[in-house]
Amino acid sequence: MIIGTAGHIDHGKSTLVRALTGVDTDRLKEEKVRGISIELGYAYVPAAEGATLGFVDVPGHERLVHTMVAGACGIDYALLAVAADDGVMPQTLEHLAIIDLLGVSAGAVALTKIDRVTSGRVQEAEAQVRTALAATPLAKAPIFPLDARDADCLGLTRLRQHLHEVATRAPVRPDNGLFRLAIDRVFTLPGHGTVAAGTVFSGRVRSGDTVAVMPGNLSARVRSLHTHGRPADTGRAGERCALALAGLAKSDLARGDWLADPQALIPTTRLDVRLQLLRGNPVHLTAWSPVHLHLGTAHRVAHVVPLEQQRITAGDSARVQLVFDAPVCATCGERFIVRDAQGRHTIGGGRVLDPQAPARRRRTPERLAALAALERLAGGEGIEPLLAQAPYGVTLAELVRFCGRSAEELPTPSAAVRIEAGPECFVMLPERWQVLREGALSALARFHEEVPDQAGPDAGRLRRMSFPDAPAALWRAMIARLQQEQRLLARGAWLHLPQHHVTLSAADQALADKLRPLILAGRFDPPWVRDLASTVREREERVRAVLRKLVGHGDVYQVVRDLYYDRGAIAELAAILGACHREHGAVHAARFRDSVGLGRKRAIQILEFFDRVGHTRRIRDTHVLRDESAWPTGDCAGTVNVPNHQS
Repeated sequence: MIIGTAGHIDHGKSTLVRALTGVDTDRLKEEKVRGISIELGYAYVPAAEGATLGFVDVPGHERLVHTMVAGACGIDYALLAVAADDGVMPQTLEHLAIIDLLGVSAGAVALTKIDRVTSGRVQEAEAQVRTALAATPLAKAPIFPLDARDADCLGLTRLRQHLHEVATRAPVRPDNGLFRLAIDRVFTLPGHGTVAAGTVFSGRVRSGDTVAVMPGNLSARVRSLHTHGRPADTGRAGERCALALAGLAKSDLARGDWLADPQALIPTTRLDVRLQLLRGNPVHLTAWSPVHLHLGTAHRVAHVVPLEQQRITAGDSARVQLVFDAPVCATCGERFIVRDAQGRHTIGGGRVLDPQAPARRRRTPERLAALAALERLAGGEGIEPLLAQAPYGVTLAELVRFCGRSAEELPTPSAAVRIEAGPECFVMLPERWQVLREGALSALARFHEEVPDQAGPDAGRLRRMSFPDAPAALWRAMIARLQQEQRLLARGAWLHLPQHHVTLSAADQALADKLRPLILAGRFDPPWVRDLASTVREREERVRAVLRKLVGHGDVYQVVRDLYYDRGAIAELAAILGACHREHGAVHAARFRDSVGLGRKRAIQILEFFDRVGHTRRIRDTHVLRDESAWPTGDCAGTVNVPNHQS
């Protein structure tokens, strides 16, 4: 069990820990000289049945509250020290608020320095403490009047017995889930190298494991470890651990970093959270208000972006987005503390909802519904509410981070389906999966009805017609599944329903047999419709009608009105474009013009054609390949049919 001290400066916290453990937690020279704690102190004492009591001693000075929060995160039990002569003081109340906001609901009170006051004053101070605790989770906490400097003090003996009894009854933290340790101390030891110490929030770690250092995204191997000050093979949730790390210098780590399973965390500059402001503070937050945030052992400055209301005042609870200048890491449900813009007063706290929040569309009804589902997940309701409001499901990697568990340990609803989409996997409720499938088929049917002489759209265009927000990987997997089931078919890269056909009459076929060789002979500079009509001695409208049907068959492609290219020529042009893209990262009109040997105007027309059909996307003066490009970027001859967009 990890016990954290709390209380006003000079109320005897360090003296109390020394009396309970025999360890002087003030290790710095300045702490000895000034007689106050400046840094976090640690002490351990054996308990019954092989257990260990770990103590984290925190500073009490108002300017060191950030250090106090770093020590208080991850504790199981609060030990509040209140001096009988002073009674309840400002930092007493602030520390109590922090303990409450961090979710610590168990604790005891040491009423110290009773040797300095009368018995009447002891009773008066005890009444003050009871009043201060009344509205907190520690309202029924036992109070032990004592003199920590007197080893034979009855109150000290009773407190020691109480802590050991609580430790024997305390439930063991489950150590399943992904490993996370919040670093609060970094140092070097001869023979061990760089050592990072902190409390294990979840999971377990063993010697030889590879861990990620976040948010720096570094990797290190655990050479050895200590738990509660003793050598061990394994560190578990709820234990204080010191890990000797191979491959890192001391400068690579700092308080506020995490050691974690590589799947557990991802760096972000935006967190969506539920923020609760304390009552009685003369503070209000509006868009972009700066605050000091304490998350795990990290201390960062963030800007508040309200998501539901324009102004947040004392006592309010609201969803907000916190924006940071540098990356941070968190998990869904993580608790945090917020202090004012000057970092002088604690004004509230809350829980993280989305540890990788979006920068855009953050206030839409759909987004707020997702946050409501994440809030239910953080409250222990599981992932079904999250899946129920997710039209495209949730990736398995996101669920792993949200829940802090490996894919094998996820509490997935039995009805949920997993869609393998290349390197990604999407988890969806069956009804959401069915809506996606039927919506795609309905959009394809509408396309056939509107343009019956075309074969159909490619997968990218069909997505933009029906579900433009659908993740590309999920969409490709869904299209592949529908093809396997023969519910839609592909002619090259173009999709059509099984019952849809573009047919040529005998007269159409005869004219097509005359037109195709002429277009093929032109290669990158084929004849215009008027020239084709003149050569075959047919009306231009008749030639256009047959060419539109050839487009539906995938034999030719319309680049601009009245200019059709053979499929082989378009495949060659796509290959040239792909080679330019691979070499330069983007395609400029001048470079493409030189590659194909055409004039600038025609080169631009061809590039705009590739943009129009979804093979590329224009970004300023360049063209880049789309992920769902109609043509492969390598050898693509004869692989696709491009629909007629301007007939």
